[in-house]
Amino acid sequence: MMDTMMMMLLILVFFCHKCKCGGGNREIIQVTGENDLVWIVQLSDLHFSVHHPERALDFQKFVSSTLSIINPSLVLLTGDLTDGKSKDHLVMKQNEEEWMEYQNTMENVITMSGLDRNIFYDLRGNHDNFGVPTVGGAFDFFSNYSITGQLGRSQSVNSVTLQTSSRNHLFVSLDSTMATGLRGPTNLFGHPTDQLLTELSSHLSQWDSTSAKILTKIVFGHFPLSFSAPTNSKKNLKQIFLNQSITAYLCGHLHSKFGKNLKRHHEVDYETDGNLIQLNVHQKKGSSSNKNCQNDDQKVNEFWELEMGDWRKSRAIRVMAIDKGHVSFIDTDLKTGSKEILILPTYPLDSRYLSTNMLNKYGCQSTEDPSHIRALVFSSSIIASVKVKIHDSSRGDLYLILEASMTMSRNDNLYTVPWNSQAFVDPSPSRYWLEIEAVDINDQIVSTELMPFSINGLRADLSWTWKEFFVMGCEWAELYYPIFWSFYFLVAVILILPKIIISLWKKQYTYKYFMANKGVISGLTWVFSELDNIPFLWKLMIAYLLYLLLCPWISGQVFTDSSDRGYMTYKGWVVNFDDLKHLEFIGFPDIMVVVIPHLYFVVLPAIIVTGAVAAERAVYQDNIYSHSGKKRDDYGVYDGRSKSKNHIGGQILRKLSEWARSILVIFSLVVCWRHFKNCWALMKAFEMNPLVHFPFYSLSIPLLLAYVFYKTKRL
Repeated sequence: MMDTMMMMLLILVFFCHKCKCGGGNREIIQVTGENDLVWIVQLSDLHFSVHHPERALDFQKFVSSTLSIINPSLVLLTGDLTDGKSKDHLVMKQNEEEWMEYQNTMENVITMSGLDRNIFYDLRGNHDNFGVPTVGGAFDFFSNYSITGQLGRSQSVNSVTLQTSSRNHLFVSLDSTMATGLRGPTNLFGHPTDQLLTELSSHLSQWDSTSAKILTKIVFGHFPLSFSAPTNSKKNLKQIFLNQSITAYLCGHLHSKFGKNLKRHHEVDYETDGNLIQLNVHQKKGSSSNKNCQNDDQKVNEFWELEMGDWRKSRAIRVMAIDKGHVSFIDTDLKTGSKEILILPTYPLDSRYLSTNMLNKYGCQSTEDPSHIRALVFSSSIIASVKVKIHDSSRGDLYLILEASMTMSRNDNLYTVPWNSQAFVDPSPSRYWLEIEAVDINDQIVSTELMPFSINGLRADLSWTWKEFFVMGCEWAELYYPIFWSFYFLVAVILILPKIIISLWKKQYTYKYFMANKGVISGLTWVFSELDNIPFLWKLMIAYLLYLLLCPWISGQVFTDSSDRGYMTYKGWVVNFDDLKHLEFIGFPDIMVVVIPHLYFVVLPAIIVTGAVAAERAVYQDNIYSHSGKKRDDYGVYDGRSKSKNHIGGQILRKLSEWARSILVIFSLVVCWRHFKNCWALMKAFEMNPLVHFPFYSLSIPLLLAYVFYKTKRL
């Protein structure tokens, strides 16, 4: 009797598509099949909002049917599940109604798709952390309403392993949001800690010595590496990913508005390690690997970072497959509704996203089957036919050189066709282009986008647009201080250097001196000498710049609902005043979204306008005196800027001066308008009164500009 029960249990496990086992924050899911193939779905940046109910409605309607068609092994929701913003986008804090909407929507999606809720992994994004003072506190709605919270995945790092007969596919989730969640906009970066990196390494290495199966490692989180801060010990996520030989890092956060090519290749390069800027998608120029092909287990320190588009506006969805260890994916959108047919080629791979270890295996052909073209086809109705088409671009235009029908394998979604792969070996990584076409019984035809491939492992070029480079290619956490101190270096050149020159050389730097000795230094010195003629102006400007360095900028409400206020400096926010001698600054480098725009788009233009006003007055004075025969020290003769009417030249000069001054007034008003908008956004975001909570920040620049124009209205 016992033997019979054991046999029935084994049969049940064999025919079950998935079987979950394990526990805690390290889970295992058995995936049946003989093709060493798994696939998942990723969605990101849902931003469910009380002001935009259509986001949740579309998600429930379109994602449910799409998931039922795809039947993935995992569904990853990589952050920003709710919006947490007011209708004008200025107040950013938690809204429990949005979390209730998210919970209800996900329950309906799980029910309508027929999937097991345990395969859903949702993550906290920065929007889900706006104004949350402590994890597990009253305003930590993520812990109460998310699937992760309901299933008890309470750790910052969780993992799940998809096991096939020959391979482990390890997926590790990473929550690097702030431990103390500030309101936006100063909540923009991921903040991994040393403890989190230790836990991450532990999860990524859990199968390294305990399983004989081949292992593929995938990490998923919310923040791209370009928006992830280093830890207190200056360690970062990239180092862990490279040391642990992950294949890909899946993330969100940036949205499709910055581009559809938010992908980035990371590789160990000791000559460029630590660089703050990566100019192109590929850190190195792709080429055939020169590693020893006989060592298939050789460690390759590189991975792909694949940012996911947003559901918020783009309705984006990603299907990713791991076919014999090779990662492939398609990013599409559900703007027009759920897709009737989805096609994902899994071999050959897209030559734009090849990895060095893939190049090695292409050359050795040790762990893959190059004898068949393979593709996953998902459809809501029966598929009548699937064809593969290969195009040659060597003549300038694409022309068809191969067309063949694909047949369904034992896996209902996998279609294959044999081919002579060696016939497509070519020194160009983008000569041959692959296309898969599927037709269902309703005669609906769907084709994939043309995809370049390279059998001999050469990588095709892939470049960023300037917006994609701006958000993916710059290490913003490391760039904040260089940008900040560059501003102070620049204003030191403008305001301090001329002061030193005048003190040492003791010359009279006038407009005539500048015209006779043209140059940057002489020009700055002349303008500064004119600034110095305006009483107290230089001292006021220096005092304000020192204030920005030494004093709090604003005092604001940083949490969702609390009477406690914090204050912000260029180093970050201070919210805990228990130990005044050792204040802790949080929200660094997130505060750069306030600091850098104020310095470069308000303070610096104000200094330039101030210098231009002083220079304009000096030029006007010099010309007036030259027409009148008076000297610059003959004050009292002219009652105002327009009293010189001795001849026609004076009238023309007066008109030109009026025009120049009017233009400078317009520029100063533009600066003040930009400053007003910044102040209004901060006032709303942190519930502040400009006269009480940030008077020096809000009033200094407008008053300084008004003072300059007032003091230069007369000769």
